[in-house]
Amino acid sequence: MASLSFSSSVSSSTPFLRPSAFFLKPRSISRLPLVRAKIREIFMPALSSTMTEGKIVSWVKSEGDVLSKGEAVVVVESDKADMDVETFYDGILAAIVVNDGETAPVGAPIGLLAETEDEVAEAKAKAAAQSSSAPSAAAPKVEESAPVATKAEAPAPAVAAAPATPGKVVATPYAKKLAKQHKVDINKLVGTGPFGRITPEDVEKAAGITPAPKANVVAPAAPAASAATSAASPAKAATSFPEIPGSNVVPFTTMQAAVSKNMVESLSVPTFRVGYPISTDALDALYEKVKPKGVTMTALLAKAAAMALVQHPVVNATCKDGKSFTYNSSINIAVAVAINGGLITPVLQDADKLDLYLLSQKWKELVEKARAKQLQPQEYNSGTFTLSNLGMFGVDRFDAILPPGQGAIMAVGASKPTVVADKDGFFSVKNKMLVNVTADHRVIYGADLAAFLQTFSKIIENPESLTM
Repeated sequence: MASLSFSSSVSSSTPFLRPSAFFLKPRSISRLPLVRAKIREIFMPALSSTMTEGKIVSWVKSEGDVLSKGEAVVVVESDKADMDVETFYDGILAAIVVNDGETAPVGAPIGLLAETEDEVAEAKAKAAAQSSSAPSAAAPKVEESAPVATKAEAPAPAVAAAPATPGKVVATPYAKKLAKQHKVDINKLVGTGPFGRITPEDVEKAAGITPAPKANVVAPAAPAASAATSAASPAKAATSFPEIPGSNVVPFTTMQAAVSKNMVESLSVPTFRVGYPISTDALDALYEKVKPKGVTMTALLAKAAAMALVQHPVVNATCKDGKSFTYNSSINIAVAVAINGGLITPVLQDADKLDLYLLSQKWKELVEKARAKQLQPQEYNSGTFTLSNLGMFGVDRFDAILPPGQGAIMAVGASKPTVVADKDGFFSVKNKMLVNVTADHRVIYGADLAAFLQTFSKIIENPESLTM
């Protein structure tokens, strides 16, 4: 289980004057440094580039426990894995803001860390104030079209605590990123988030940008809105599927929600598909030889794909902004793996540079970590080309959806006996499999993909180079 540390200072208590070493100069006391006791917050970290919220799997520590710097405090479920969150500071876990099984957006406080026992009570009071102010702050968002004044007034008690640390800017990581992007001086902003934290909405408001997410906030509460709003709702409801009596609605897990988001995002990419039949008799024979040494068919296919990508780098390229594309310096083969409650793509990094046996060993380690939900972010989000194999289920052909941020994905079907005719008209039976590649047409064209598949086919049909 990987570990990350996230904590930031949010307030301070009564200052304590350090005794002067020179009692004959009492006027120098005013210039002595102050030692401030602090209450810090442990916030929800961004464990992957696609993570917008996290779920608390379990708190490793309980309220009142004494913590040391670098010690694991809580286990967080991201969209791909479970990870330990550590603290940057020594202190006491004064309050748990988000309990086991609950979710919180990235950057939101999930717990409070007090420096000494004297601040524990104050931290608990802040946590209680935060939880009680949350519902009242959310209600005006639904009923009012422009709840700017209400939003600023609701967290007033938390904002008041922030000036205790002069010059300290407390902002979510995404808010800082937005401020840099839109050239907003974050030091001049007044935070409306918990404990005076500057939120992305604060930055967007300062930059004159209308926040897009507000529509998402209003939608769930539509039935409780005014009559005028509800009048428009039936039109949308009419297009929904009728409810089946006795059915059971199951909410998405964090991983399923991430997969859903990625698949919807993929629909905006113009793709095309090319299929190619490949004889596998030689590959099957090689597999029988290397199987006792721990080599899997997945490793063979990944190695073959990597070797073909070396000769066709455009198929390994990506287009992320719609204005340019990037030739990736590494060939990282992501392989789709079904796990309990979702789908994940562990990445075989630099697959073209690893020998077949090391690649197989690496793949087994990745699968074990994936099923235990212990993959580190770079082990599942660094793919440049994806391989999806359903051949072991007897599926002869299928189309795969292009993952966001990649140029192509290969769908591999089962190898089956097929009657073929040679150039002289003689018939024979050979094992053949059909591979279908889905590609981003902004970067990869038909001729590029056809040439890549020809190379891949030659490697599969003459696989001796896979073991070199």
